[in-house]
Parts: sequence; C-alpha cells; structure tokens
Amino acid sequence: MTSRKAGARSGSQKKPFWREYGEALFIALILALVIRAFLMQAFSIPSGSMKPTLLIGDYLLVNKFSYGIRNPLTNKVWISLSRPQRGDVAVFIFPQDPTKDYIKRVIGLPGDRIQIINKQVHINGKLYKTAEAVYDDPLVIPPPQGPTDSTRDNLGPVVVPANSYFVMGDNRDHSYDSRFWGFVPMDNFLGKAVIIYFSWQGPPGEPIYVAFLGGLKGLISHLSWNSEDFRIRWNRIGRIIH
Repeated sequence: MTSRKAGARSGSQKKPFWREYGEALFIALILALVIRAFLMQAFSIPSGSMKPTLLIGDYLLVNKFSYGIRNPLTNKVWISLSRPQRGDVAVFIFPQDPTKDYIKRVIGLPGDRIQIINKQVHINGKLYKTAEAVYDDPLVIPPPQGPTDSTRDNLGPVVVPANSYFVMGDNRDHSYDSRFWGFVPMDNFLGKAVIIYFSWQGPPGEPIYVAFLGGLKGLISHLSWNSEDFRIRWNRIGRIIH
C-alpha cells in the first residue's frame, strides 16, 4: 500500500524548470535542423544579377525538397523526386567555389544545344525568350576571338552535359553565370526559390543592422524614421518567385 502511494506521488512530480525548458529547446533545435537540412532554407540576395525578379535586400525561402532528398553533408541526392525545370529560379553551390551559393534561372537542360547570338538565346536552334530577362547595355560584345574575350553576348553553340544545367541571371548584362564559367551539376543544386518573406532597402553595401540603426537614429533625434537608411519594401513581402 505504501509503495503504491509513493509511486503515485513520484509520478505526479513535475520536472525541474531547467529540464522542462531544456527539453523544449532541444526538440525545437532538432526540428529547425531537420527543416533546414531537408525542407526549407532561408537565403538573402547580395547582388543585382537577378533584377528585377530579385533585388538586393530580398530575403527568400528555398524549397530544398523540390529537387530530391539529399545528404545534408555532401548534398548528394538520396531520393530523386524531381529535377530542375526550364525557368526555375534555383539556388546552387557555385561550381568554381563550394563556399559560395548562387541563385540564377535555369535556361538549358541536359542535352540542350545552347547558342547566344547578339544577346539572343537559342535553344536547340529556336529562339528562346523569357519575360523576366532584361538588357540595359546597348553595347553588343562581338563573338570571342580568344580565351580571354567576353562571352556575354555571343556564345557557342555548346551542348549541356548529362546531369548538368545552363543557368543565367535575369539581369543579363550584369550577371556572372554559365556564359562565363560553365554548367551546374545536378549535385550542386540546393533547391527552388519559392517566396520572398522579407525585403528592405538602404545605402548600397551597408549591412542590415547598420542600416536599421541609421533609421532608428532618425526616429530618436527627429521623431521620424530615416527611410533613406532603412526602408521595408512591404509590396515585395509574400511575393511568389517565378
């Protein structure tokens, strides 16, 4: 009888405060790591190579599930679910420097014959146009005559290798992409960009925390937020990326 009562009392005892919150934080951390490794990951845009689709200061979510379940350490595909499609805005590990992540639009698929003639993209002999591409430099760089000449406006023809992709930035005259450094292997893809969850604008090259403090300084000293230093682009938040 005594042992049953003792057991009932011990079973009803609450966990210590530190243990209860410690377990909750541990579970939250594990869930966050799983989500980041296999489902969704946040990225920010540091350059204007994808203007006007993506702007400097955009923060977006990338669906890592879209191109298969991958080993979170090596990025090798464990289970193939789908592959990049023409027109996808995709994030990938830069083939020339694995410490950097790039974001571009998928243009050429494995086996495609790509040729660029005076800025116009041709795929398998047919002119390929996309509404998102912009050109703001009237200069047309002629076909390269040597290995050091620019291939920005004239390239190829080149054939996209198996399990590789040809990518370009939407800001065509100001994008460092497959025209210059080649193809993206399938194993380098991290996921498809899906939505902008935050966007801000400030002085060029200024970190977000410095810009925010600049805006806050205006509020404190002049009772008016300094939008020249930090301004939220409300119209971009929640925008689906196409």
